[in-house]
Amino acid sequence: MTSSQQKRWRALIVDDEELARHIIRELLQPHTEIEVVAECANGFEAVKACAEHRPDLIFLDVQMPKLTGFDVLELIGEDASVIFVTAFDQYAMRAFEVHAVDYLLKPIGKKRFEEALERAKSRLGEKTPSAQKLADSARPPQQFLERVVVKDGTRVTLIPIAKLDYVEAQDDYVALASQGKKHLKQQTIASLEACLDPNCFVRIHRSYIVNLERVVRIEPYGKDSRLAILSDGARLPVSRTGYARLQSLLDEHK
Repeated sequence: MTSSQQKRWRALIVDDEELARHIIRELLQPHTEIEVVAECANGFEAVKACAEHRPDLIFLDVQMPKLTGFDVLELIGEDASVIFVTAFDQYAMRAFEVHAVDYLLKPIGKKRFEEALERAKSRLGEKTPSAQKLADSARPPQQFLERVVVKDGTRVTLIPIAKLDYVEAQDDYVALASQGKKHLKQQTIASLEACLDPNCFVRIHRSYIVNLERVVRIEPYGKDSRLAILSDGARLPVSRTGYARLQSLLDEHK
């Protein structure tokens, strides 16, 4: 018996379809070295189960309501081996192939399952590519974020993009201002900007992106700078190039 066969694996199955979870559990039955520690019907359950069980291997559905598989990966980190499970999705599949990530296409076949399982086991301990990279390359062209997912301890907050007032850069983090609260997320302002609809969000300063709908007026501030006054009273600095961008977008929206 090899050392890899002797190793015990803790596995997590995450899929909003009960039948899909059942099929994966059945396909795992001959693999006595793998113990299914939990089954999760949604992303929120998965985040909680990962914190509790610290699985070695996760079967992760991509298309789930509220939290997608990419959201879950972002929230749990990249330490477990992940096999994504997806219905036909050309963009997700392309993303997995580009980043050499294991995936299973529904309906799942036994031979393909065995191949993915062996590959994932051989990669134990290797980091999965970042959720950000996978999600960005799996997003169809011209499709922008609909909400941002933020984790604070064990709490997960979903911020719909329509309710995002502005974004402020804070080193490797961004502060997301929404409905009078600020949520801190580990992401650069440049990578978030690339995922936002440029017709609705504008970079007004190297440290600020604003939701155009929140801008009430622009006031002069000092010699060469200006302030954007938002509907909730927030005052954000506007650089010279930011003002040109803002002005052209406001003209378009007139």
